[in-house]
Amino acid sequence: MPTLTAPRRPTRRVLPGFKVTLGFTLFYLSVIVLIPLSALVFKTFTLTWDQFVAAVSSPRVVASYQLTFGASFLAALVNAVFGLLVAWVLVRYSFPGKKIVDALVDLPFALPTAVAGISLTALLASNGWVGSLLEPYGINLAFNRNGVVIALIFIGLPFVVRTVQPVLEDAEKELEEAAASLGATRWQTFRYVIFPAIGPALLTGFAMAFARAIGEYGSVIFIAGNMPMVSEITPLIIIGKLEQYDYAGATAVAVVMLGFSFAMLLVINALQAWQRKRAGA
Repeated sequence: MPTLTAPRRPTRRVLPGFKVTLGFTLFYLSVIVLIPLSALVFKTFTLTWDQFVAAVSSPRVVASYQLTFGASFLAALVNAVFGLLVAWVLVRYSFPGKKIVDALVDLPFALPTAVAGISLTALLASNGWVGSLLEPYGINLAFNRNGVVIALIFIGLPFVVRTVQPVLEDAEKELEEAAASLGATRWQTFRYVIFPAIGPALLTGFAMAFARAIGEYGSVIFIAGNMPMVSEITPLIIIGKLEQYDYAGATAVAVVMLGFSFAMLLVINALQAWQRKRAGA
């Protein structure tokens, strides 16, 4: 005798169906991301190949590349180390004022970049609180490349902390206790138990800090000194070309930066996939 089954009710979703949401997603990404980037590339096509090479490979522009990418990489590397330490302290320890410290991590997000640049300049200049103490020893942190790195560290730290912190909170402490009970040292526990779990998140935070630093402008121009061939960043080169109505030259330099950033993101994504595959093996 056949059995009767109740008719299945259609799954009720809060948002519209897949096709509608996908359409809105593609439309939104096209308006916000694809169309502006396409305009950037199409404007560059108004240059001949020789004009493009001349615009992106002049000595002044190349020097700005070296400073921008070198300082951004160094700042992201510093943030990867100290951002991990900050996230570790916030997750694993309880201390008075912990909520205040946790809120201070997000301060570079909320603080206007120009305000951050002026504050760092007032602090690190030769007549500032810190700069006046270091100047007698011949240490100058403002109006040179050191100031650029410091400003990029300031604005990039929250990206690493906020990326690693949730992963540390979800990490299983039982694995660390098991490693310790088996005789593993603290370094072995970190290397073989903790780091494989947080490695992809740390790489993501590094990539986000690096990408953020590459395009930073407001907090850097006040403390860099902006000396051509010495402390001039690439975004300032682009602004200078725009002020001279050299729109094609500005977009050419911007396309080079976009290409470097896109290649860096591809490498980071490949490293993350490799880390996940290794962790699952």
